[in-house]
Amino acid sequence: MNKIHGTAIVSHKAELGNNVEIGPFCIVGDDVIIGEGTKLVSSVNIKGITKIGKSCLILPGVCIGLGNQDLKYKGEKTEVIIGDNTTIREYATINSASSPEYRTAVGSNCLIMAYSHVGHDSLIGNNVVIANNAAIAGHVTIHDFSIIGGIVAIHQFCIIGESSIIGGCSKVVQDVLPFCMTDGHPARLYGVNSIGLKRRGKTPELISNLKRAVRIIKLTQNLQKIVEKIEAECGTSEEIGIFIKAIQTSGRGFCR
Repeated sequence: MNKIHGTAIVSHKAELGNNVEIGPFCIVGDDVIIGEGTKLVSSVNIKGITKIGKSCLILPGVCIGLGNQDLKYKGEKTEVIIGDNTTIREYATINSASSPEYRTAVGSNCLIMAYSHVGHDSLIGNNVVIANNAAIAGHVTIHDFSIIGGIVAIHQFCIIGESSIIGGCSKVVQDVLPFCMTDGHPARLYGVNSIGLKRRGKTPELISNLKRAVRIIKLTQNLQKIVEKIEAECGTSEEIGIFIKAIQTSGRGFCR
């Protein structure tokens, strides 16, 4: 049984799962799909081709799928996907994709805190935390288990690696390597996200190897030599492979 407040405006074309709650003054558009057990507290506005997963909590003032801020955008209906068990706090905004060939996506088990912004065509993984007032530009990719501090600004097309953490008020204009800590204006590489890795059950040996890889980066300028030294000195784990690939494929360069 769904609960829809009398002041809410919900299109008859929208698809609602079981036990959805839509509170006062919410607006839900024609092409919206809301999964089972999701709750819109009040004054939530969801438009466009937007799919919200199961058991999400969306708090007052949140706007999802209301177009985007790309000057090339021509008003097409474009896609936003939100995974399961994700919480979106007050007045956060998640923009739709800039064209039908792209999509904006936020994964499952994420926490998007108050006043944060996720720009068009950005892809947010699972178990990601984005703290208050963070500004994620268009075409940004944030991989699983990352933590974005408050008032962080991330430049368009940056890639934020898995299990990384960015300190509050940082200005990120290059990629952030997986498993690392960055901070500053502009953001700089400070070390390995050891606490986050321990919480995920990663071994002391892996953490030690990643710390060695970061030291190599700090002491070596040539990218090919960095990769060669990491391959020779830091083991052959899956995580080291991910780390090396991030170095080799970075289009904007990475925080050093």
